[in-house]
Amino acid sequence: MFNKTLLDSGVRVVTETVPVVRSFAVGVWVHTGSRDEDPLQAGISHFIEHMVFKGTRRRRMQHIARRMESVGGYLNAFTSKEYTCFEVRALDTHLVRAIDTAADLVMEPLFPEKEVEKEKGVILEEMKMYQDAPEELIFERFERIVYAGHAFGHPVVGHPHTVSVFSRADLFAYLNRRYTPDRIVLAAAGNLSHEAVVRAAERAFSGIRSPDGPETRTSVGEYVPQRIEETRPIQQAHLLLGRRGLSIGHCQRAAVNVLSTILGGGMSSRLNQNIREKYGFCYNVFSFFNMHSDTGDFGVYMGTDAAHVDRAEKLIFREFGKLAQSPVSARKLEEAKNQVRGAVLMGLESIYSRMSRIARQELVFGHYTPLDIVLQEIDSVTVHEVQALAQELFQPASFSRVAILPES
Repeated sequence: MFNKTLLDSGVRVVTETVPVVRSFAVGVWVHTGSRDEDPLQAGISHFIEHMVFKGTRRRRMQHIARRMESVGGYLNAFTSKEYTCFEVRALDTHLVRAIDTAADLVMEPLFPEKEVEKEKGVILEEMKMYQDAPEELIFERFERIVYAGHAFGHPVVGHPHTVSVFSRADLFAYLNRRYTPDRIVLAAAGNLSHEAVVRAAERAFSGIRSPDGPETRTSVGEYVPQRIEETRPIQQAHLLLGRRGLSIGHCQRAAVNVLSTILGGGMSSRLNQNIREKYGFCYNVFSFFNMHSDTGDFGVYMGTDAAHVDRAEKLIFREFGKLAQSPVSARKLEEAKNQVRGAVLMGLESIYSRMSRIARQELVFGHYTPLDIVLQEIDSVTVHEVQALAQELFQPASFSRVAILPES
């Protein structure tokens, strides 16, 4: 039930009809994020995402806040490394209102001067919140070193010295350059018709600005492993071991998902059974992988007592070595595949997840990948492929180490 239309304006519309529900999710996705910012612009994509809610040419700030909530809906937005999304979820009787509301944020923001200054304070408080959460801070430190010298290494929220000096003119300059029809995808999933979405989108984006010209993204540079250690007034130590990984278009994207699941993807994973259940060194330990359009990263995070950090690190590298040296059993491989399949299929029970899936596919690949193909990729992962990938990734010298320790 997937459909795609390219509007005359250049905006792409992708939909997935799910007639068995009574709701829908709509997202206006803009293919710009923190990776597209110059060093002095760090945080401007996120700042704009906040500021569009402060009023448009058609609606005041209070009207925007009430427009969807008054009919039982939900309106929000987020910014990531590579895209910004303005999302609406509502009952199926309010489709036109939802598309009009989300598009209005992108098309006609005012960026009131007084609100710009006020929002700087809000975002500075958001930064402090992350700084006070070591489980968040450690990933910021990791990204800084694994993508050193590139905008990928800057936090999405930016830095105090960049956000503090943003002007209204800066916001409009960035918006006019990056919020162009060739970078916008309107995605919708739920109880809706593609034709109705297209009609509403044509009206909503009829006056959209034209692109000034194509802008290429800067590739990440060479990765050099580093070690960072700092202390904070906290009770628990936090440890992250990570490195560069695979991009989202890599032919082994399914294999890295399966490998990460075996290593640290749940209660039955090797890390959890060993470090938590056998030794009792931690409450939380897991592996992670992030895939971007042209790069990615992979690693393991855990929280533990400061006295156990060195021993836990050795145990993590021991599990790396086991996976690289010996193939997993066919049974363990199938169990991991079942976990990955389950996550994919259960995720599709969320209308928002369906909308996000088709939007990201369009943004990254420019086409829709049927679910059957995704499941086939998972099914085709072999024991030898998992071991070969472990041998490639789990080289101790390639890992960076970030530790945040309690003050002595």
